[in-house]
Amino acid sequence: MDKLGLNLPGIVAQFVNFGILLFILWKFVLPPVQKMLDERRQRIQESLETADRMQAQAVNAERDVQAKIEEGRQESRRLVEAAQGIASRIEAEARERATAEVEQLRARALADIQLERDNAVATLRREFADITVTAAEKVINQSLDRTAHQRLIQDVLSESGMGSNGASSR
Repeated sequence: MDKLGLNLPGIVAQFVNFGILLFILWKFVLPPVQKMLDERRQRIQESLETADRMQAQAVNAERDVQAKIEEGRQESRRLVEAAQGIASRIEAEARERATAEVEQLRARALADIQLERDNAVATLRREFADITVTAAEKVINQSLDRTAHQRLIQDVLSESGMGSNGASSR
C-alpha cells in the first residue's frame, strides 16, 4: 500500500478520529442544533397558525362590515319609506284641511250672499211700499193711513209671489 501512497496506520487513525468526531458531534452538538431547529420549526408553525387566524378574523371582520353596511342600507330605505309615508299623510291632511276651508268659505260666502239678497229684497219691498203709498196718495189726492196701506201692500205682494216666502226662495 506504500506504493499507492497510502499509509494504513494513518488511515486507521483518521477513521478513528473521524468516528470520535462523529460521536462528539452526534452526542454534544447535534441535540442543541436539533433543539434549535425544532424551536424554529415550532415558531414558524405558530406564526403560520397565527397568520391563518388573522386572515380568518379579517375575513370575518370584512363579512361583518358588509353585513353592517347592508343593514345600514336597509335602515336608510326604511327611513326614506317612512319619511315618504309621513310626507304623503301630511300632504293628504293639508289637502283635506284646504278642502274643508274652501267649503267653509263657500258656505260662508253663500250665507253672506243670501243675507245680502234678503236685505236687498227687504229694502226693495220697503221702497216699493213707500213708492206705492206715495203714488196712491197722489192718485186719490189725499193722505192715506200708512199702516193700513203697508198691510194692504204686504197682502198684495204675498198674493203675487213677491212676499217673504216667494222672495227668499228665488
